[in-house]
Amino acid sequence: MSYEEAMRLASRDEAFKATIYAMNTLLIHKGIYTQGEFQELFAEWVRKEERKKQRSPQPVTRSESALA
Repeated sequence: MSYEEAMRLASRDEAFKATIYAMNTLLIHKGIYTQGEFQELFAEWVRKEERKKQRSPQPVTRSESALA
């Protein structure tokens, strides 16, 4: 299967996940970091993103603003 065909078949989310998988596999095989280091960095990033979500106010929808 070609890259172009794979991209057509994959949803945007699946394509993103496949890209991350390929990049991290290469970096691990090249010895840039270990699987454990990757997992730690990934978990750290998710924690940071979750904190951002908790701090940022939720956008007001059109129907909510009409009620105000």
